[in-house]
Amino acid sequence: MHLDKQADALYLRLDDSKIIESEEIAPGVIVDYNRKNAVVGVEVLHLSKRAAKSKVSKTQKYPSRVSAALALHDKPAKK
Repeated sequence: MHLDKQADALYLRLDDSKIIESEEIAPGVIVDYNRKNAVVGVEVLHLSKRAAKSKVSKTQKYPSRVSAALALHDKPAKK
């Protein structure tokens, strides 16, 4: 996962396979596919406009590991 504060973007790379095609599936949400049409990366642009403002204090400690579930499916076959 890479957060680029200057670009206001978040990129999540799911594996190291070569990106063959990218598709904007919603405004500012780009999905990268490999040669098998499997999702290998997701980019979210304009992140600050999408994320809720945090009410966490600067002194609060975070766990070293954060778990999340993300369900992505293979790209639908072209007709």
